[in-house]
Amino acid sequence: MSPADGARPAQRDTSSPSVETPLLARYHSVRSHTAALTLPLSAEDQVVQSMPDASPVKWHQAHTTWFFETFLLQAFDPDYQVFDPGYAYLFNSYYEAVGPRRPRPERGLITRPSLSEVRAYRRHVDLAMADFLAGPAAERREVQALVELGLAHEEQHQELILMDVLHLFAQMPGDPVYQGPPPARRDDPGPARFLRFAGGLVPVGHSGGGFAFDNEGPRHDVWLEPYGLADRLVTNGEWLEFIEDDGYRKADLWLSDGWALIQREGWSHPLYWRLDHAGGWWEMTLAGAVPLDPHAPVAHVSYYEADAYAHWRGKRLPTEAEWEHAVRRQGEGGELRQASDELWQWTASAYLGYPGFRPAAGAVGEYNGKFMIGQMVLRGGCSATPEGHVRPSYRNFFQPHQRWMFSGVRLAEDQAAAEADIDAFRQDVVAGLSQPRKRLPSKYFYDARGAALFEEICRLPEYYPTRTEMALLDHVAGEIAAHIPDGAALIEYGSGASLKTRRLLDAAPQIAAYTPVDISTEALLEAAEAIRRLYPRLLVEPVAADFTQAFALPAVAEGRPRVGFFPGSTIGNFEADEAARFLAEARKLLGAGGRMIVGADLVKDEGVLIRAYDDAQGVTAAFNFNLLARIDRELDADIDLGKFAHRAVWNARDSRIEMHLLSTEDQVFEVAGREFSMRAGETIHTENSHKYTVEAFEALAARGGWRLAARWISPDPAFAIFLLQE
Repeated sequence: MSPADGARPAQRDTSSPSVETPLLARYHSVRSHTAALTLPLSAEDQVVQSMPDASPVKWHQAHTTWFFETFLLQAFDPDYQVFDPGYAYLFNSYYEAVGPRRPRPERGLITRPSLSEVRAYRRHVDLAMADFLAGPAAERREVQALVELGLAHEEQHQELILMDVLHLFAQMPGDPVYQGPPPARRDDPGPARFLRFAGGLVPVGHSGGGFAFDNEGPRHDVWLEPYGLADRLVTNGEWLEFIEDDGYRKADLWLSDGWALIQREGWSHPLYWRLDHAGGWWEMTLAGAVPLDPHAPVAHVSYYEADAYAHWRGKRLPTEAEWEHAVRRQGEGGELRQASDELWQWTASAYLGYPGFRPAAGAVGEYNGKFMIGQMVLRGGCSATPEGHVRPSYRNFFQPHQRWMFSGVRLAEDQAAAEADIDAFRQDVVAGLSQPRKRLPSKYFYDARGAALFEEICRLPEYYPTRTEMALLDHVAGEIAAHIPDGAALIEYGSGASLKTRRLLDAAPQIAAYTPVDISTEALLEAAEAIRRLYPRLLVEPVAADFTQAFALPAVAEGRPRVGFFPGSTIGNFEADEAARFLAEARKLLGAGGRMIVGADLVKDEGVLIRAYDDAQGVTAAFNFNLLARIDRELDADIDLGKFAHRAVWNARDSRIEMHLLSTEDQVFEVAGREFSMRAGETIHTENSHKYTVEAFEALAARGGWRLAARWISPDPAFAIFLLQE
């Protein structure tokens, strides 16, 4: 097309409406952002098409304009004059109901209209839309819905512009820069941790309220088995290990189509990686070629590559339902990092319609439904995604071989609760018994038998901590309750039988939800059911997890102020560094404005302490021996409990009571297929119970990012309850 092909419509009045509605303001904002994205580009940059999957930037600008012209102005404004009838053929993408269109691979051959004419086209439509949205038609729901769809559509093309520019520039000599400077080098993110999710029957899809694409609904229930999801994305450094282990050359890691593809195309690394003459890796980015950052997330990988990497790691990709469930459940203090601000994340889910999905009638119905074949779903968002564009239910989709988009990898694993618990138990026991000074983690005391024994310990006359803390709670529960916000969710760490919880719930009826967290699933479920019976209006949702590791909060804690509850001086079981880390992690999980109520035993006479941990009836000894019995039962061991004795000692230097299992003779035993030997007098260290001064605990809390807001101290034998705030 050229100006000689025919006269243009007369220019419309360029004055803005006297009152700009929110919808019109959003229209101007989105359209202006598209124009801003083109500013670093020359006219020549905006004409070239680097591959059939990409489109020229000029075409993106014209196509998004054509959408508003076709589906709004022509449909609803009888006075609108089409800018150029020929543009319907040039800039229609895939709407068959609208008419014929230019084949996608030939978009780079459209040199006419010129860039200046496309910009004039955008101005013409923008002025018409400004008039249109200032008029009565803008009050119609159908119009509002189409405008929102058009704006979301344009935001998608804003991301596509950056994808296509990067691919174009990666083909050019000289590594051109779209926009600098290069991003700062990342800090080491540390090992990926797998957050555990119990699964169950969970809702998936858009819940209503606000804009969503039709493919995000209908909302429906999906059954999920227990699973784990990595707390961060796979890094470049981790991908390098895959390459160095010949991951691209091992056919057994790859799906058949993926293996054929990488053989045919010669793939051996992510799309924009390259080696220099010295053997160093570089990566092409929008800021030009930069040295590969090993701590940054790996980007621009296909589904086939993501799946092969997951198999190499002995993991898998998450389903889209798992991903959405995890994101919705983590809450403000969650540990699921890089959910929507770095890279889209491949899932193992094919792009299909949800149960009950029906495309809209007419051409707009072609927006999503017609592509529900041969594509895989990605979830999240990326650094190129416009702010506010995505949500947890958002479904992106690409073909499994494509990788020019900003795609990354988050790993998942199957994690049936019992199997995961046994595996962790086995690893920790073998590791502990393999140390020169043998030790076992105290968290494994609390199977169903151990929890029952501990409740018996709490009733012993020698064991003052529980009795003293209970009495203190009875006396000050009302004062503590005054610090708990209305509608709060109470998160209890290591809940046991939840006996102390009842004191707090009675004093604080404003608590709306309760989540007990415990490693012993059997005891946890029994305690949760008891609380449900006693407090029928309270929302109760337990989490079976090791609270010393990252875990996700359930739905009942979403959108509520959160209060942590950690009674029983269990914090004294941690080493100082572990306790500080635990408090820091709790602060993150509880989120902004969170509070933490912690019970802690105070320093006192040594005789009182020894008797509390070595009672005359031998209940504490049975509690200690039960750990060996559990190892015998669950880990195929042959330990003779008769060759051990219970010992409790006061370590004044470290201000703690220590519990040990003393070998009474030389012995050899087997655990999980491993043989261990012990000499007479050698011990297995099973538990510490640190005792604090107020000053020492305040310093510990500060290391975890908390300040001491209040404290309550019992008469001797002294015990304290501390209230911590950010």
